[in-house]
Amino acid sequence: MNIRVGTRGSKLALWQSEYVIAEMKKQHPEYTYEIVIIKTKGDRIQNVSLDKIGDKGLFVKEIETQLLEGLIDLAVHSMKDMPSSIPPGLTFSKSLKREDARDVLILKECQNLAKLPPGARIGTGSKRRAIQLKKLRPDLTIVDIRGNLDTRLQKMRTEDYDGIVLAAAGLKRLGLESVITSYFSVEEMIPASAQGTLAIEVREDRSELLEFLNQIGDETTEQCVSCERAFLKAIDGSCHIPVGAHCIRQSDGYILYAIYGDEERSESCVEVGADPVALGILAAEKLKEAMGHRYGR
Repeated sequence: MNIRVGTRGSKLALWQSEYVIAEMKKQHPEYTYEIVIIKTKGDRIQNVSLDKIGDKGLFVKEIETQLLEGLIDLAVHSMKDMPSSIPPGLTFSKSLKREDARDVLILKECQNLAKLPPGARIGTGSKRRAIQLKKLRPDLTIVDIRGNLDTRLQKMRTEDYDGIVLAAAGLKRLGLESVITSYFSVEEMIPASAQGTLAIEVREDRSELLEFLNQIGDETTEQCVSCERAFLKAIDGSCHIPVGAHCIRQSDGYILYAIYGDEERSESCVEVGADPVALGILAAEKLKEAMGHRYGR
């Protein structure tokens, strides 16, 4: 069997696909594997902020089209880029073991967030990160930044940024952990839903392939991601609003850190429960109610 793996063409996207292929080879070394690079709208438009050009589907729609048409057998994405609902006929296999889900701060000169001078310019393309940075340091100047990891790191070095915020997972996967100045705890900076997790997307009618992929999945990651994506779907989250969720499995259940807001304000909560999907929905309803009561919606 030859398995065609669809992916974006960035260095990180290719690493992710190669990692998935390596895991598949452990189960079926007799299969052949082929990477198919697909350019998405989000890759083509780099000079406009994400919320101005569309929703989370910016990085996946073209790939999903080829999947539905049978031009590829599976697609590998960053799960945090996936919309809360995917097209009919497609599904996810069980998630692989998650990488570090935290956000990190990369600074030009200072040693930590507290030592940045007043008004320091921090780059991020995420409203979720921006609003949480402002809570930690209201005086910071938040500047929009786009591009892949290498592009953002280069912009920080050569342009008028004092630092940038990125996901730890991508940096670790590409061997760039040494550039990290400090890590945010999940209490300080609630990550994006499913951050650090890979999404393997297949057609629902490919039952044999789906069964194979589920064999390489990680149950704890699967349950935590199901909680975070249930929250995302219930909150109706997109790249247009600050929204994030991070679930941790405990001995007696799950704990969920969640945030939801608008351009200027946000509410966050910490909830615990035994059922991960129900927990995600509960947190979403509580935050929607809190935002509605506070802002008269």
